[in-house]
Amino acid sequence: MNEALSWDEFRLVKAISDSGSLGGAAEILGLNHSTVFRRLAALETTVGARLFERSREGYQPTVAGDEMIAVAITMADSIIGFERKLAGRDLRPSGQLRVTTAEAIGQQLLPAIMAQFRAQNSGVVVELKLSNQMLNLSRRDADVAIRLTNDPPEALVGRRLCAVRSAVYYRRDLASSLGSQPLDSAPFVGFGDSFGPTAGRRWIETHVRPGRLVGKINSTLSLRELAVQGLGAALLPCFLGDVSPALIRLTPPLPELETGLWILTHSDLRRSLRVRAFMDFAGAEIVRQRRLIEGADGEDAIARGPSPAPAATRP
Repeated sequence: MNEALSWDEFRLVKAISDSGSLGGAAEILGLNHSTVFRRLAALETTVGARLFERSREGYQPTVAGDEMIAVAITMADSIIGFERKLAGRDLRPSGQLRVTTAEAIGQQLLPAIMAQFRAQNSGVVVELKLSNQMLNLSRRDADVAIRLTNDPPEALVGRRLCAVRSAVYYRRDLASSLGSQPLDSAPFVGFGDSFGPTAGRRWIETHVRPGRLVGKINSTLSLRELAVQGLGAALLPCFLGDVSPALIRLTPPLPELETGLWILTHSDLRRSLRVRAFMDFAGAEIVRQRRLIEGADGEDAIARGPSPAPAATRP
């Protein structure tokens, strides 16, 4: 092989490997199928070896293909690392900032914070990625993560803002019909498959009999709406349940479900002005709402069955 290989050729091989097909690689690279086919054929001619075997499972790399893919991964990691270091040398807060967090936090807590931050930092464009999956900050899937975790990744830096506490909520005007043991008699809406915190799923499995489970869903905000509509009780973060006038707690915050709320970034980005500006601002604003997030604002709003008659007062 006399011709030098370019980064684009390594990207091509990696894209085919990642997707398992030429069509998938074309989508990743923004090309059409025939272009990918021609470029792969030309590359195999250049290196003098087949890089992929086609099977029912798709395009499977050969030994030569595996070696080229390993180099492509190393090159991609180096490029991403270089981009992270450049992003940390901003002269002023400006440019695009990608922030990831869970759906409930992103919709309930962050809109006002984003608007206020933008008013003070007009050069920064915040892209909010709502995902209950842990996006990879090392690969620049996001620049800042606001995560619910008790064990943040060691590669990330940041701080714990507060605790997120959860309780069981039920529709307020239906709670009196549950009797003196409301938690034992209320119908329940649970988490859909592969959704929800592990501790929360475990709590439901332990405390809610299967016959009382009337529905499941894979969205925390939709779970609250089902509770508001009266379908059943729901296990909700206090910052979602306590702000809904239609709901009342059936339990105080459950200690076994307490989770830390962290704001994190990659160590290479911690000196970036836009990252630091957002983390400082958003962190302070979230801490201002600590009582709501930790459930302190709803401590007295717990349904405990029929209330006793008030004691007679002395004249």
